[in-house]
Amino acid sequence: MEKILVKEKEKTADARIFGVTIEGNEYIVTVPKEYWQKLTKAREEPESLVRRSFEFLLEREPKESILREFELSVIQKYFPEYETIISGGNF
Repeated sequence: MEKILVKEKEKTADARIFGVTIEGNEYIVTVPKEYWQKLTKAREEPESLVRRSFEFLLEREPKESILREFELSVIQKYFPEYETIISGGNF
């Protein structure tokens, strides 16, 4: 598995924005506070959720196919099982 580096870039009242790097490929991911709470019930840090979400994506597609900038909820549109798998994870 590729090494996934996650770094917070910005924090607002409604969302957190992360920069993610995977072997030279860079991504910008927005995590709305409500969506983070829905998936984790606030029991997992958003940074960890982003990392697990990228692990989920990399199991299903090459890093070159991942959108360069997106809101975390977009994953559900491409992979309907995303929310079920991620919200059932150990954290």
